[in-house]
Parts: sequence; structure tokens; C-alpha cells
Amino acid sequence: MSIQRQCDLTGLPRSSYYRESHGGQESRKNLEIMRLIDEEYTGHPFYGSCQMRNYLHRKGYNINRKRVKRLMRKMGLQSVAPKPSTSKSHPEHKVYPYLLRGIDVSHANHVWCSDLTYIRLTGGFVYLTAVMDWYSRYVLSWEISVFMGSDFCVSVLERALRCHGKPDIFNTDQGSQYTSSDFTGTLKDHDIKISMDGKERAMDKP
Repeated sequence: MSIQRQCDLTGLPRSSYYRESHGGQESRKNLEIMRLIDEEYTGHPFYGSCQMRNYLHRKGYNINRKRVKRLMRKMGLQSVAPKPSTSKSHPEHKVYPYLLRGIDVSHANHVWCSDLTYIRLTGGFVYLTAVMDWYSRYVLSWEISVFMGSDFCVSVLERALRCHGKPDIFNTDQGSQYTSSDFTGTLKDHDIKISMDGKERAMDKP
């Protein structure tokens, strides 16, 4: 989803100014590079750090791959192209199997899902998470946060449960926010089956 579309959905103007109160703000040059990365990623979501570095070189930015990789990771962007899994799961976080392959999602509250992304603003960026009903594509709950922790993901989940009942299955990726005991524990407390995409497999869809 493009940044413009995300801002439209959340009611945030792209010209909004954001200042992070606890530091960690990127330099103006890095913010400009992140803007270019975001725009190119919108059209080419299969680009990894190597291809993105080459694109930035063509735009006149002499930047190494390590820096591009760091900025993409900070933005929550990764190539959707299938690739070997090289990272290990958090030793304290259980990863659940993908339950949706071959399932016909035929009614509301059958499957909910959640994802986390970032929204670039003039002076920095914030994180957006949302819970959506897979069948209707209706956004049940959403929230914006300065930090990418599990607490605001749990808050969005709890709000959706209070307002819309509960699903049979809840699907996420394997991000640490979703594998945390706080998030999975909330699902278990409501007797909801937990489903997770295969690691780095953006094509896991029912």
C-alpha cells in the first residue's frame, strides 16, 4: 500500500511534521533517501537492498548496501521475492504454523489478520498497525505509534475484539510483535487459532 493511501486512510496529511521526543531521528539526507526508497519500493516491492542501492546510485546517491539495508529495515521494508530463510526465530518466541492454505474464507469473522508498516512524515516517520477482517477487507481497528513494540499491536487487537467479536483464526507474519507472549496470549485467552505466514514468505495467502 502506498504511503499516500496510508495517509488517506488514517487522515494524516503527508505534510505533517513529526518530531520524535526521545531522539533517534534520521538526518535530512537519510530522510530524503528513505523517501526515494519508499517511492521505488511502491513500484518494485521485489527490490532488495542490492537492487535498491543500484537504483539510488542511478539517482546520484553514493550509498553502500549496508546503509540501504539499515534504512529499509528501519522502514519495515523487505523484498517480497521468495528467498532462503537465513534468520533464526527469537528463542523465547513460539512460531505457529500457517493455517490458511487451501481454506475458503467465506464469511466475516472467519479470519482476521494484522500487519505493521510505517508512514513517512516530513520530519520523520511513525508506525501503523491495523486489524482487518480477511473476508470483508474491513479495517476493524488501527493505531499509530512512535515505537514498533508489541504493546500497541496488542492494544489494536483488544479494541477489535471489544468492538467486533472474535475470529476463528488470526493470521500474522512472524514479526516479534506478533510472536510475543503478550500478543499470542491475548489470542489464546479468546480461544482464537493462531496462524503465521512462513518466514519471509509474503506469498502465503489462502
